[in-house]
Amino acid sequence: MAGKNIHVVPHEEGWAVKKAGSKRASKVCDTKKEAQQIGRKYAQEAKSELVIHNKNGGIGTKNSYGNDPCPPKDKNR
Repeated sequence: MAGKNIHVVPHEEGWAVKKAGSKRASKVCDTKKEAQQIGRKYAQEAKSELVIHNKNGGIGTKNSYGNDPCPPKDKNR
């Protein structure tokens, strides 16, 4: 079973890596790039989705590391 999604979000001290629904950051980094690398590792370990937010807090990109169907059920090849 897949774990909770991992989010890379802006933080007052730089960028934070957080699990979905968590109030506290798992890790706070100086740069977005560093937070993305750590978030990717966490998402791969949890077999979940990595959600990378923009500086304004909106969702920028998503990367899935879970058991996605290929092709996705809602897409035809």
